[in-house]
Order: sequence, then structure tokens, then C-alpha cells
Amino acid sequence: MTAAQDDSLLMSERAIADRVLVQEYLAHEHLAKQHNKDDLRASKERIKALLQEQDAVLVAHYYTDAVLQELADETGGCVSDSLEMAKFGNQSDASTLVVAGVHFMGETAKILNPEKRILVPTLEATCSLDIGCPADEFSAFCDAYPDHTVVVYANTSAAVKARADWVVTSGIALQLVEHLAAEGKPIIWGPDQHLGRYIANQTGVDMVLWQGSCIVHEEFKVKGIDDIKQVYPDAAVLVHPESPQAMVDIADVVGSTTQLIKAAQNMPNKHFIVATDRGIFYKMQQATEDKVFIEAPTGGSGATCRSCAHCPWMAMNDLRKLEHVLRTGDNKIHIDPQLRQAAYKPLKRLLDFQPK
Repeated sequence: MTAAQDDSLLMSERAIADRVLVQEYLAHEHLAKQHNKDDLRASKERIKALLQEQDAVLVAHYYTDAVLQELADETGGCVSDSLEMAKFGNQSDASTLVVAGVHFMGETAKILNPEKRILVPTLEATCSLDIGCPADEFSAFCDAYPDHTVVVYANTSAAVKARADWVVTSGIALQLVEHLAAEGKPIIWGPDQHLGRYIANQTGVDMVLWQGSCIVHEEFKVKGIDDIKQVYPDAAVLVHPESPQAMVDIADVVGSTTQLIKAAQNMPNKHFIVATDRGIFYKMQQATEDKVFIEAPTGGSGATCRSCAHCPWMAMNDLRKLEHVLRTGDNKIHIDPQLRQAAYKPLKRLLDFQPK
């Protein structure tokens, strides 16, 4: 056998060995995925049984993991933004609400439903807007403007809500600010400065802004959008107003989570660059099966993470923790009755407000 034949045989043997390794790897991956699917299915079935046994309903935010949103859909729960979460919990007949989201959402559910048991998968899931707006500091800030109406975003603690005159969500903020301005009321807005600035620019209302921000939306970069548009020039850019002004300026649509889902559903574009938490893709893809959604980059050129468009605290919610709280009753939300009563008033205004 010649040297060339030896080399050819060796290459052939290597090719066969490589194919065997690939086949073994693929078989292993298939088994692993099937095992994970089986585990997932079993976990969901256990949770469904627990929800039924305990007269509980699951309320999940758009930014939680898709498997939690799917479970809420499958069990008669709710997947929505914070406003619809609040309304659903308030109207539900269930004696227990399990709130998959962040801590202030559990507090909101308890404020509106003091008679119900409110559970959250983890008490550690918080929000940079909440953290960045301590109640004592915000109260002192408001005291410096005694003639102003205090409007706070839903992404705040019960104590901050109790200091406010109104609680709002991004979905109705424009209409509410216009309503208050028409009554001649000067406004303090907190805590998201970007959302506040967007509302001020849209309405022409000069508001005093608390300087808070969302760690996810704060990081979206125009440079990253421009790079993606080179590949998908037809892509529409959907931006949440918690994003910086530069992002708002290049957006095709600016809106709340619910408004962005509707825009994706109604616009003719095939591709969408979405500048908000990627958890929203679950509902977007449900509403528009033939469209493609792309995460807006947060890092820009040279960053270690090209797109980290997911809240780390929302990501703390999972099936294991959900099952645990339903079995144990841990992570129950408690609010002092006096504080709850004070925070209820501006929240009730939110639920009663009828935008024109």
C-alpha cells in the first residue's frame, strides 16, 4: 500500500470516527432534550394540580420566561403588563394569586386584594426603578414641591405609592399627564426619568423628574440598531419609552409592552427590532406567527454581550420556585394595613381612570 493510500485510508477512518462522534452527540442531545421536555411536562402538571387544589391563579408579566407565560395561559391565568395584571388580580375570584414578576407587582396585588393570599416565586426579584427610589428620599424630594401633584410609575414600592397622588403605567401615562395638566396641576414624576422625559416631550408638560432608570432599557444603543438595519433594512424599530431619548428618536413605534405587541401585529413589516425585555417575544410570536423579532443590542461594538435584553430579576422566576411556594406557602406578601390603605388610594385612581 502506497503512502498516498495510507493517508487516504487514515482520512477515511477519521471521517467515519467523526461521523460516529457527531451521531453520538446528536443522539445524546436528543435524549437530553427529550428528558428536559419530560421533566418540564411533569413539572407543569404538578403545578397545574397545585393551582387547582389551592384555588390559586397564576399572573405572569410579559418579561418572565415563556414557560411561565405559557403555564398562565394554560391554567386560566393572566399574561400581561402591570396594569392588566393589577386589574386581573382585582377581578379574579381566586383566593390565592401567584404573581410571577418582581416584588412591587406582588405588593400591588396585595394592596388591591388584602383579603387574598399573595405568593411570589421569589422575594428577591426586585427592580432597579424600585431600588433607585427609596421612600424616604423620594418623600423629601416631593416635600420640596408642596404644590405639585405626585405621579409615580407602577415600578415602585408600596411606601413610594403611599406618598403619591397617582400611580400610572406606561400605557396610560400620556393621557393622565394631559388630564392633570388640563386641570392646571404642576407635576412631580418618578422614578423613570426616560419615561418622564418622553411624556413631557409628547405632551409639552414641564414636569419635575426623579432621576431613576431601568437597567435593561438604559443600555439600548442606537449604534446596535444601525448595525442590524444594515442587514434588515425593512425592519421596524419598536421601543419602550423607558429607553433613552436617542432610542426614542429612531423608533418607528414607541409604546408600552401591550402597545408594542399590537404594533407588531398590525404593522406590515416582516422583521422587528425590539427594544424592550425579550420576554415579550412569547406574546409577540403568538400574535404574529409569520414575523421575525430581533433583540435590540445593548452592548454595541466590542461589548462582551451583544444583547442582554432581559431583566435579571424577572429571570429569577422559574417553575421550581413556583412549585415550591405553592407547596409550602413561602414568599407570602405582607403589607402593614395603614401603609396598604395609603397606597390603595392612588392605585384605585389608576384603575378608575378612563383615558379619553
